[in-house]
Amino acid sequence: METVTMQTRALSFLLSEAAGRRSRSKATIPSGTGKVEASTVLGELDANEGHFIPSPADTVVGSEGAETAKAILAYGVDATNNDVEVTIIDRDAEAKFPMLTFDASVDDQPKKDAKIAQLSAAGIRVR
Repeated sequence: METVTMQTRALSFLLSEAAGRRSRSKATIPSGTGKVEASTVLGELDANEGHFIPSPADTVVGSEGAETAKAILAYGVDATNNDVEVTIIDRDAEAKFPMLTFDASVDDQPKKDAKIAQLSAAGIRVR
């Protein structure tokens, strides 16, 4: 029997959100980012307001600002060749920690704890 790994389901990380979809916003994942899974912790680029990429552990030249986690991607996308408009959770919400996906550079618990603190500052409680 073949083993198949399922991708993260859209919004499966979400415990609760504000009424009237107040927790959701539109954003852009820029071309060249590649495939980004639902539930990925995102940071906003200083140079392009409204453009988000997976939030790295430290500042990356050319991606300044993204090191601060501000949102979580609602639905997986492929931004390899084109900018993609997406839905993000960016305020007044609760998320399940085990369901979150982090940038590859966020590779230990202290770095994940830092991202969780940044999300909390944005109004997203991680449980």
